[in-house]
Amino acid sequence: MIDIGANLLDKVFDADRQEVLRRAADADVDAIVLTGTSVASSRAAADFASEWRAGNVERSGETTPDRFPRLFATAGVHPHDAGGVAKGWDDEVARLAGRPEVVAIGETGLDYYRDFSPRDEQQVVFRRQVELAVDTKMPLFVHDRDSEGDTRRIVHDYRDDLTACVIHCFTGTKADLEGFLEDGYYIGITGWICDERRGRQLMELVRQIPGDRLMIETDAPYLLPRTIDPRPRSRRNEPAFLTWVARQVARSRNEDLALVERQTHVNAVRFFGLQ
Repeated sequence: MIDIGANLLDKVFDADRQEVLRRAADADVDAIVLTGTSVASSRAAADFASEWRAGNVERSGETTPDRFPRLFATAGVHPHDAGGVAKGWDDEVARLAGRPEVVAIGETGLDYYRDFSPRDEQQVVFRRQVELAVDTKMPLFVHDRDSEGDTRRIVHDYRDDLTACVIHCFTGTKADLEGFLEDGYYIGITGWICDERRGRQLMELVRQIPGDRLMIETDAPYLLPRTIDPRPRSRRNEPAFLTWVARQVARSRNEDLALVERQTHVNAVRFFGLQ
């Protein structure tokens, strides 16, 4: 399996990051894409992935690199951070995009649910990152929450020039899903689908996603799957729990778990151009 979105550089992992990666490997997570949400966090994600790949990060006494997941990173500015970007932020993202461990532009998009940044500024920063994805011929990693269709409208303007696009952590409506699929985008599913309270609609909609457009992610440390049994003591999510997302996706689609794991793995390799 491949976790296409995890915030592994979050401070909640500082005490046991290597053990988290070991548990991910034990859960058959082959690769993890570390999510960049600001210039600083994108640089940190790229640096960690680079050092990890070079073997310069201590692996808790383990000497066999293939006992751990491969790490990659995205580079971008989340809509929550759009209101605070400094001059030249887009040049910094473009430079990060040139690094071999960086495999997508993002996390970028629109979030009208929290509205932590003014909507007009979110749109400007988002549009610029779509342009960067076009210019660099890199995939686009998109956040969309309650954007009233603005996310699709902006990306749609560049649809014919984009290499690929994934709507990360999809939680939208049937109309949203149909629109994104019509434009040829991939859909990322998180532990939201494991929530019997707010994920019921997604349990139905996931059946409509073509197998070759489906990917899975944890968005760790957020969105801990509520289906985990036994329930962990901590509310912290981690890549090892990706299997619970895959299980619920398979259950909702009435498909074999092995098929979902294999298909989403193939899709992620193709989407990000992973070796």
